Formats: sequence, structure tokens, C-alpha cells
Amino acid sequence: MNMKSLLLGSAAALVAVSGARAADAVIMVEPEPVEYVRVCDVYGTGYYYVPGTETCIKTSGYLRFQYNVAGSPVTNSEGDDYQALSAVRARMNFDIREETELGTLRAYIRLQAQNTGATGTDAFEMDQGYLQLGGFLAGYRDTLWSSDIGGIEDGLPTDDDLPVGDFNTNQISYTFATGGFAATLGLEDDGTGDIAPDVHGKLAYTGAWGGVFLSAVYDETFNAEDLGDIADFFPLVPARDIDGSNDAFAIKAGLTLSDLLVADSTLKVDGHWASDPTSYAIVSGFTTAGGLIPNNPDLDNPTPGAAPLVLEWSVGAGYSQKFNRLTAGVSARYGETFDYLFIDPSSPTGVTLSSAEYWAVVGDIGYDLTANMNVLAEVKYQNIDFGGISSDDQTSGFLRFQRNF
Repeated sequence: MNMKSLLLGSAAALVAVSGARAADAVIMVEPEPVEYVRVCDVYGTGYYYVPGTETCIKTSGYLRFQYNVAGSPVTNSEGDDYQALSAVRARMNFDIREETELGTLRAYIRLQAQNTGATGTDAFEMDQGYLQLGGFLAGYRDTLWSSDIGGIEDGLPTDDDLPVGDFNTNQISYTFATGGFAATLGLEDDGTGDIAPDVHGKLAYTGAWGGVFLSAVYDETFNAEDLGDIADFFPLVPARDIDGSNDAFAIKAGLTLSDLLVADSTLKVDGHWASDPTSYAIVSGFTTAGGLIPNNPDLDNPTPGAAPLVLEWSVGAGYSQKFNRLTAGVSARYGETFDYLFIDPSSPTGVTLSSAEYWAVVGDIGYDLTANMNVLAEVKYQNIDFGGISSDDQTSGFLRFQRNF
């Protein structure tokens, strides 16, 4: 065998082996296409599509540290006539939306946890949870009386906005909106267990200049016979209708003016009137440093020692101004309560009726350290005077650090 024959044989063998291996080669499976998260800009910034669906979701919230101080009539465990306590709050908001043939379908959930130095315990709650389909809404949120339906935020332009009748409740409503006009009709569970709900109506109009609203509510209250032992609620109990009527009617109106005097300014005025004591006419009572003294909006069962302040009428005004990263504001409210019952042994009936003048003023100043972190300081003063029978006042405030996301 010569060299030429040897080389040709080796080449043929190599071709045969290569052909055999090619026939047995492993075929790699192509990876399936990955659907990356897409931005959803239909409802504004921060939304993204849930992969594989046409549903958009947005998450937001904040983490807050707050140092609270409240003066007399509260006391601390060392006997001083003030309290100074800290509190930490974490809040998560979930906003889920998609388009349907009946309009936008939405679900909104707000979860909140807070610890407070007043109790040393943590509180976790669903602060809001409701669904919307077009103009229909059902769920748990701010009462229609104090909600921002129509694009107008209720209350005055400070962090403590001195609200009247501000609480959350289960409700259903329908809102018709066109242009800057919105009209809402709703029913709210009053928690009494009877079949009659509270009935709300609200009209609002917004424009580049600001907005205006008018609210009305019918509330089935209870009569004086349901008060029970007055001494249980001493010293303050709002006197009820003695004619046996269970009805209360309240109206409220407000005006917001944006950039009226200078750019980045807000001026707000509002007022309310109620025919009888109702949950929708309650203002926040004096505070402990860890939070509000229990200010139960259920007038059927006021918390002993913390009977709510129920205003027959009130007027309020506030102004805020933004200067680059700095924001400053001041708000005030003045009103008169319904008659309250005071135990009075010198009276032939054993009790004395008296209304009170109430007023409060709030001032705050905030600064944005970064785009998503700010610091806010606020001071509040409240005064109530029952015409010499009883009077009290309190100064409170806080310093807050908050990281938004």
C-alpha cells in the first residue's frame, strides 16, 4: 500500500464517521418568545400591563415617620399635661384598570399599617377598597359627603384640612360626568342595621380656574329616647330631637380657586349647615399625640369621654402657596354646635342645654428634600366655649418625614 492509497482511505473513513454523527446530532429547542412588561399610558404615568392581559396596574404608597405633640387636656404617664409620641405608617395602593364595552373597569385597594407610641401595638387595615364600572361605584371609601368626586378635593388646603363629617363607609353610587360637570347620587350604609340607608347627592364643576361643589345628605338619626343614661357620656352629649323625629338633613358647598393671586397658589372656602345632629356634621375632637381621641361617628354609641363635637353650621377658609420645593399653608374653621346636655343639679330638670362656639386654625410648612421625600411640620389650635358652662382649648402638632413611591 502506497502513501496515496493510505491518505484516500483515511479521508473516506472520516467522511463516513462525520455523516453518521450528523445524522445523530441533537436539535436545540428554540426558546419561546418572552412577553416583557409593557408600559400602559392610557390612564397616566406609572401603569403597566399585566403580562398576557389588557389589564393595567399601578402601585404606589408611602412610608412615614411622624413625631406628634399634643398639649392639655391630655396627660402622659408621668403626669405631665402633654404627650409626645412617635408613629410609623406604611401605605400601599393598588389601582387596576381595563377597558370594557361598558366603560373603564377599575378596582382600587389601599392597605395601611401603623404603629403608635400611644398603644405600643400595630394596626393593620383596609383603608379603602372599591370597584368601578363606568360611572358605577361600590365598596368602602370616604363618604360621598367628603369625597373628591368631580375632581374637587374636599377640605381646606393644609394636611389637617379641618373636615366636617369625614369618615369611611360602605356605599354604592353613580356619577354622570361630561366636560367639567359631574353629578353623583349614592346610598351609604349607616351601620344601624335597618333597611334605610343614608342618601347623598353631589354636584361639581371643575375648570382651569378651580372648581365648585354642592353636597346634600339625608341621614336617619335616632331620637332622644335612645340616649340612655346621660351620665355615661358626661360631660357632652348632643341633644336630639325631642319630638321623636329620626331625620337629619345637611348641605355643604365649597369653592376652590387655583392661581388666583400668584402661580402655584390655592384658595379654598367652604361651609355647611345641618338641620339636626348627624354624623356628617362632626369635627375632630381634641387629640392624643398618638392620634385622634376616639371620635366615633356613630352617634348611637358615642365613646365615653370622647363624645363627638357636632356642628350645626360652620364656615372655613384656607390658602396654600408653593415656592419651588417649599409649600406653606394656613386654614381656619369657625362654627356653632348643637345644644349639648350638661348635668346641672341646680336646674329643675337636672340638666342644662347649651351650644358652643368652636374654632380652629392650622398652619403648616413643607419642604421636598428630593422628588419623592419630603418633610412637613404642622401646628393646630382648637377652642370650644359653652358660654361659661364649660370651655377648653388645645395646641397640637407634628414633624413628619415621608418617602413616597
